[in-house]
Amino acid sequence: MPTRLIPYVKVLVHFVCLVPFFGMVYQYRSGALAQTADPVNLITHYTGDWALWLLLVSLTVTPLRRLHPKLSNLIRFRRMLGLYAFFYATLHLATYIFLFSGYDLTAAITSLRAGHPSGLWTQWKAIWPDVLDDLKKRRFIQVGLLAWMILLALAVTSPNRMLRWMGGKNWQRLHRLVYLAGIAGCVHYWWLVKRGVTTPMTDTLVLTVLLFARLVWALLKRRSRGTSPKAVAV
Repeated sequence: MPTRLIPYVKVLVHFVCLVPFFGMVYQYRSGALAQTADPVNLITHYTGDWALWLLLVSLTVTPLRRLHPKLSNLIRFRRMLGLYAFFYATLHLATYIFLFSGYDLTAAITSLRAGHPSGLWTQWKAIWPDVLDDLKKRRFIQVGLLAWMILLALAVTSPNRMLRWMGGKNWQRLHRLVYLAGIAGCVHYWWLVKRGVTTPMTDTLVLTVLLFARLVWALLKRRSRGTSPKAVAV
């Protein structure tokens, strides 16, 4: 991809990544969301699906750019895609906290408008015992929270200044955890759906291919180092 086209393609990628969010906002404002059988469940699955899909797309960037030198500029989009994956994962978590767990969002907003921000914390304290109980009992919440925490760490350390502060090797070690986030996301999906439902299979197969591609690349890289003239001389 020519370098001069990257700014325009980035605008397009931003637009595509935001379409699901604004689509959800439109459904809410138009009343279409309220007419569904279970609006909270729909939002939960919608945001979770997009978080996992965008995470997998971001993981696809590296193997794609290795196919041909002309695709090397794809690396310029990986961080953006990863941040959007974190954005939808955060919406997914927020749906659980503010809509599913019983958090009185209306009362919290009313308190905030009245100049009492402590109302936000009061509502959180009211639901915290139930959230903690859910976390202890439900495996899919545990592994889903693990995936979100990894994505949070990667999002916080994504700026270039963080890379310089951490050092290249430490930064790379941390950001390799993105594959663990992908695995945790797929496991979260499998444990969430009912037994016999195979909807998460597509995401799992895509992740498996990506992990296999990374393994093959690592083995080829190690072999090339072992057969280099310098290695032979030693």
